[in-house]
Amino acid sequence: MLSALRPNIESILNNKTVEVNERLKQICDLLQGNIPHYDWVGFYFKNGNKEELKLGPYAGLPTDHTIIPFGKGICGQVALSNENFIVPDVKAQDNYIACSINVKAEIVVPLFVNGENIGQIDIDSNTPDPFNKDDEDFLEFVNKQVAKIL
Repeated sequence: MLSALRPNIESILNNKTVEVNERLKQICDLLQGNIPHYDWVGFYFKNGNKEELKLGPYAGLPTDHTIIPFGKGICGQVALSNENFIVPDVKAQDNYIACSINVKAEIVVPLFVNGENIGQIDIDSNTPDPFNKDDEDFLEFVNKQVAKIL
């Protein structure tokens, strides 16, 4: 099912008549609306020269976590590690920032432009342990496509 969305991703991102942030929001809406275990989908980006991430476009319930310091929570850890992070059970993570009591699992995949980690895509799921290698590969594809327009 994930691979079926690839042409939609490319179509959205290649639409140069739409602002970049709006295209990213459309990606979030597409993923959240079509993948049952993607309950919250958002992009975080490095906030200028600060050691923190700033929330960008997202789909799902509003979050208080609009700024995340590097190293804090799953997103902050990925900002430092430059590696994908799949969390099957958020309750088992010591360094976790809860966005909602309903969130059971999370996946974060860094976004690279010219080899630099400039942000990430963050997915929260209300389903326990839903993420696998297919999700990881798909989100890497999404980020590679997004990087082309940034």
